[in-house]
Amino acid sequence: MPIDVQLKDAQDPLVLVLDIGSTSSRAAVYDATATAVAGLDHALPHAFDARADGTVELDADRAVEDVAQLITGLTASSKLGQRLRGVAMDTFASSLVAVDGAGGALTPCHTYADTRPVRQVEDLRKEMDETAMQQRTGCRFHTSYLPARLRWFQQTQLPVWARVARWLSLGEYVYARLTGSFAASFSIAAWTGFLNRITAEWDVPLLSATGASLDQFSPLHDTHQPLEDGGPSVARRWPRLSRAAWFPAVADGYVSNLGSDATDGTTMALSAATSGALRVLIAGTPPSLPPGLWCYRVDGRRSLLGGALNDVGRVLDWGREQLKVPTQSLERLLSATPRRRLPVVLPFLTGERSPGWAAGARAVFADVSEATTSEDLVRAAMEGVALRYALIAQQLDDVAPNTTHIVASGGVTKVAAGWLQIAADILGRPITRVAEPRATLRGTALLTLEVLAPDVARVPSALAETYTPNPDHSAYYREAMARQEEVYTAVVNPVVSKPRESWLGNG
Repeated sequence: MPIDVQLKDAQDPLVLVLDIGSTSSRAAVYDATATAVAGLDHALPHAFDARADGTVELDADRAVEDVAQLITGLTASSKLGQRLRGVAMDTFASSLVAVDGAGGALTPCHTYADTRPVRQVEDLRKEMDETAMQQRTGCRFHTSYLPARLRWFQQTQLPVWARVARWLSLGEYVYARLTGSFAASFSIAAWTGFLNRITAEWDVPLLSATGASLDQFSPLHDTHQPLEDGGPSVARRWPRLSRAAWFPAVADGYVSNLGSDATDGTTMALSAATSGALRVLIAGTPPSLPPGLWCYRVDGRRSLLGGALNDVGRVLDWGREQLKVPTQSLERLLSATPRRRLPVVLPFLTGERSPGWAAGARAVFADVSEATTSEDLVRAAMEGVALRYALIAQQLDDVAPNTTHIVASGGVTKVAAGWLQIAADILGRPITRVAEPRATLRGTALLTLEVLAPDVARVPSALAETYTPNPDHSAYYREAMARQEEVYTAVVNPVVSKPRESWLGNG
């Protein structure tokens, strides 16, 4: 397991890293080797406000207060002196806050999981060439992206729409309130669905088609380009940051790859937290994309290629809370050898992203009998999640065929590590669990240190056990995939084709 470095032994420069996730805001200090400094980390929990109408929001001003509190707490020690030379932040991606002319939030933060703009997605698909749009921006029309959400605001929230001066991601909003800076990093802009992945510029025709204007969006910043330092007010509030450069907020998926050392086309990163993704970081940007994937231009020289699932840890939480399966039973349940036919589950509690992009989809349980137990449902649901990852992997292999292994990080890999054996069996390749406890924070630190300490050797990410595919389970999961696809086709009306016969590596 990784060992934190004591402050007295930490190698300068130090960086303060912030992370706003789905369940908490966190902060930590890292030294120049990308090692966390002992005792300089803290977290403040929060929760999304989720409602039956598809609303999934977070209080944007509460996020600002939490980040300020974290900065204050971590910079309080006099032992830090002026050693902090960088401040950086990552946030969950695909967020939106409507802001008025005075810089105040007109709305809560709309999250990637908010599915209210379903009708607007359908309208955009009828009006525009979605295939051409995906090739241009790397994104499909979906409720998690801004084109449909802005249409929804225009059509359902006219009083808000009329007052909007800026549309900001959550990270941009936090920085604007704390430092007065307005800047969108390439990675944050890419997750809006409005960034042209080829030119790395805002896609003005698409903005116009959704009723927005270019002046409502922040200037684009390369990830490695520091912001203005915030001026005297920031220095007065946090004197220990007076010599620190502030870097624009970035998307958590990007830095999760970096923090897991999945930094080139040979390593696929699997994240399994509240939501999940399968991603490969590649040089440049591919000439064309399969229909089930996204491609985000994350900085001036790299793109992140992959697919995302809205519901991974959220499925586990649902099983614990609604089906009353205790946490202590999860590892046993998910580590068990598959022995008998379980129900078919489409695990879409908050809609589907990759690969089918069915924004309005909801969870489906099929083939449930009187003998089905609550534990059966949880196991079947998590098998269903792994099957959706496999569909993403199939399309990734078409575009990034040189991946040789998978590294996995996120809360699910810690509380239910046995699920990684299910995933390895289904994806047909070894999966190594990342033991680094703060992969996303570490990745944001690494990104900052590329600028502040380019010549310092980094400590590699800590890795734990590797899960190797069991060929004896191949037939079971092949049947499970076929059954899930049959239910998906009947219920969801997919927009992607069925998987190839060779989807399972051991088949």
